[in-house]
Amino acid sequence: QVQLVESGGGLVQPGGSLRLSCAVSGSILSFGAMGWYRQAPGKQREWVALITSGGRTNYVDSVKGRFTISRDNAKNTVYLQMNSLKPEDTAVYYCNRFPTYDNWWGQGTQVTVSP
Repeated sequence: QVQLVESGGGLVQPGGSLRLSCAVSGSILSFGAMGWYRQAPGKQREWVALITSGGRTNYVDSVKGRFTISRDNAKNTVYLQMNSLKPEDTAVYYCNRFPTYDNWWGQGTQVTVSP
């Protein structure tokens, strides 16, 4: 059973930055593309960013130019650097494979952007 543990969330003011980490119990190199997802209060979970095993990235339009996804295959960790945060980025952030595996969802990490 693969386990994913997200961390790095918190309360930040608009315009601030956070770096999220996702530690994976297993070789992420063998899992292929990995992604970050988020779920805001009262909304469905949405895809935010992905990174292939080769390092290619893609982002939802709302975070392009502000978020950067990266991976360290040796540490089996996926990161999400979030800059210029906006109140609408407030959500619980999760990592998973891309496309997702239903039984891989972790607890997520809460990101709150507020003055």
